[in-house]
Amino acid sequence: MKVSLNTIKQYLDFDLPPVDELVASINAQLGGVDEVIDLSLKYKGIVIVRVVTCEKHPNADMLSVCMIDDGGVANGVDRDENGYVQVVCGAPNVRAGLFAAWLPPQSTVPTSYGTKEPFVLDVRDLRGIKSNGMLAAADELDLGSDHAGIIEIDPTEWKPSNIDIKPGARFAEVYGLDDVIIDIENKMFTHRPDCFGQIGVAREIAGILNKPFASPDWYAQDPQFTEASGLELTVVNEASEKVPRFMAVALKDVTVKPSPLWLRIELVRLGSKAINNIVDVTNYVMLLTGQPTHAYDYGKLRGRKLGARMAEAGEKTTLLNGKTYELTEDDIVIVDGEGIVGLGGVMGGGNSEVSDETKNVVLECANFDMYTVRKTSMRHGLFTDAVTRFSKGQSSLQQPYAINLLMQSTFDVAGGAQASVVFDESAKHESAEKVMVTPTFIIERLGVRIKNDTIKQLLGNVEFTIDEHELTSTESFASQLGDMGEVRERQFSEIALYMTPPFWRTDIELPEDVVEEVGRLYGFDKLPRELPRRSILPAQKNHRSEMKRLIRESLSRSGANEVLTYSFVHERLLKHANQDISQAFRVSNALSPDLQYYRLSVLPSLLDKVHTNIKAGHDEFVLFEIGKAHNKKNHFDDNEGLPRELEMVDGIYANKVSQPDAAYYYVRTLVSRLGFDLGLSLHYKTIEKPLDDPLTAPFETTRSALVETAEGVFVGIVGELKQPTRTGFKLPDHSAAFSLDIDGILSAQRVMRYKPLSRFPRVAQDISLRVAHDVSYASMYQSVQESLDDTNDTSLSYRVSPISIYQPEQDHTHKIMTFRIFFTSEDRTLTDRDVSPLIDHVAEVAWQQCGAERA
Repeated sequence: MKVSLNTIKQYLDFDLPPVDELVASINAQLGGVDEVIDLSLKYKGIVIVRVVTCEKHPNADMLSVCMIDDGGVANGVDRDENGYVQVVCGAPNVRAGLFAAWLPPQSTVPTSYGTKEPFVLDVRDLRGIKSNGMLAAADELDLGSDHAGIIEIDPTEWKPSNIDIKPGARFAEVYGLDDVIIDIENKMFTHRPDCFGQIGVAREIAGILNKPFASPDWYAQDPQFTEASGLELTVVNEASEKVPRFMAVALKDVTVKPSPLWLRIELVRLGSKAINNIVDVTNYVMLLTGQPTHAYDYGKLRGRKLGARMAEAGEKTTLLNGKTYELTEDDIVIVDGEGIVGLGGVMGGGNSEVSDETKNVVLECANFDMYTVRKTSMRHGLFTDAVTRFSKGQSSLQQPYAINLLMQSTFDVAGGAQASVVFDESAKHESAEKVMVTPTFIIERLGVRIKNDTIKQLLGNVEFTIDEHELTSTESFASQLGDMGEVRERQFSEIALYMTPPFWRTDIELPEDVVEEVGRLYGFDKLPRELPRRSILPAQKNHRSEMKRLIRESLSRSGANEVLTYSFVHERLLKHANQDISQAFRVSNALSPDLQYYRLSVLPSLLDKVHTNIKAGHDEFVLFEIGKAHNKKNHFDDNEGLPRELEMVDGIYANKVSQPDAAYYYVRTLVSRLGFDLGLSLHYKTIEKPLDDPLTAPFETTRSALVETAEGVFVGIVGELKQPTRTGFKLPDHSAAFSLDIDGILSAQRVMRYKPLSRFPRVAQDISLRVAHDVSYASMYQSVQESLDDTNDTSLSYRVSPISIYQPEQDHTHKIMTFRIFFTSEDRTLTDRDVSPLIDHVAEVAWQQCGAERA
């Protein structure tokens, strides 16, 4: 954002400090300064002269020999008896009586200023006649690209200074080029669209210098639009959700021509360029107020209509840059009666631009949804001054002031008259809401005592409206009189400040925003350099983070390896995992074709890494990951309206070398150990019917088990994987996995307390039970657990571990299940005499519940 000090001085009624001090204040309280440009050095020495005589060069048809009157200000040049200076000029428009810009000898041509090889003029011999310096064209002065002739200065034309145009006047002083341009980084103003205009920056500079600022009348007083006719025009807004306000007006009998010199110079100083007077005025209003505007050739608007709507998929349009773009339904377009004439908030169309033949124009001043404009810009690779401003969130309340200024400025430079009403197609516009804040609230957060009057002055300087009201509150306190512990109430009063932000301040919504504004204007460097007082009590641990740490430590101790994968996966992974792809959220702007969908569970990401590790030479390993998944079945968060996140810990065990132990039991042991480390008593439940859940989709339900806590809280699933899943991911036959819900674990986790190990050795006894072939292992395991729970000896603890399930070849009606039970006592060494009755009780309960016989 280029800021002209000469421009903002027009809106200030006080003198600015030295540039170095001003830049330091801007850096500290407004935004980072990228560069400071002193234009007075670039245009130093340029003099306004009058061409007294102009004769053809005797030795060159394209050259003229001119005598110029410089008012005698130049030193070291030859003069004739009248004090005039001789200059040879090749411009076709040079003539006697013309006022022009003269670069004397020893001056640097501005267009080469600051380059590695600056062009310094001297007295030169041109075809036998001496020339003292040169009469400059616009491109040589770096004021445009025009080289068709020298700049013509009109003494009767308006200019930004009070200096008369006469021979000897300094060109830079007359046209404001004795200026300093401060280039402030755009990113610093992301939340401040008003600071993308010169008036907004002028106001902020007044604020940080603690000086009052008053907006000019045309920006402070509500514009009064008049009725008019003469040109038929229909204005519509068919996209009010994305186009909050759309204003337009038709002007007739305008004259399109080059802009006045002052306007061309003003645009260059502010980082733009001159095109023609109509386009230049629209850019000038934007640079002044921060509100982009646009002009259309009325004669090119088909159907005498102008409006806004959303584009249709596949529509194409050609813009002012000459390129054609294919649009989507998410783009805003400006249309006439038959088609597109511009891309809303980005760029106008090539089929409606103003040209030298234009006689009537339509001026448009609209506001567009900042997010839609930003996405359109990124989608099509279009980055314009309009995009820069619209993507910051313009205030719709500013548009009447901007279009009024645009109309009056157009009349000034192009003539014409209003030929229609000022159309205003908009949604409901609400004024900025008041924000209530107390001085105490501000003082407590800034850490410095600021008087009420100071707060009001700081905010009033930047045109906040402030109302004071007395606020009465009641608080409870312990009375120092009467009975101890008696609680009484008392009332106290405080001033409440009701802040009404000006309409251009779209960033002020909360009391904290007011605190930030007061701190910035007061000066953060003036705040006391001391740390805020905080309690020294240790912060409470985050249960979720602590639980994740315990999970990592437990699985790592068991030999598992943690990996990190993307939350986005390819469609192929979901299909290999037997998951329903319609339940997955698709990413509309995926970084890669391999990252198109949110994963439905963490497991497919892990399965995709197994074959790679096996190829790398790892025969047996366990991978696990703590990550997040999303699916449509779990709907959306009620508060935020976003997909609900499922946080999970998943693992996969892979063994390329055949082992006698089943992979299922290996993984189950990992999960049981994890549950023990987390203070959970986990139970494994047989899956009796198919499950419709992305979490369980990869698992073979007949060889898997649901994991629950003793209280019946669902935790997850552990088991072997379906054959299509093993084939799709190229998994070894000896593989099994687990998928656990962290929220389920967290809800069931209890506080673990330290329990010292017994000083006495444990005793292990095996028991084999012969049961019918249709009796499930889960029911037998539960029977063993319940029988041991009947033990009344509180000093005795036990643990049941599965050993084997044996099916005799000659007996297909029965199977034998073997369990190993570990007993530990806290006060003695156990013997067979102590353990045998317990084993007998287990066998008896198994017979009663499952018809099991002791083998």
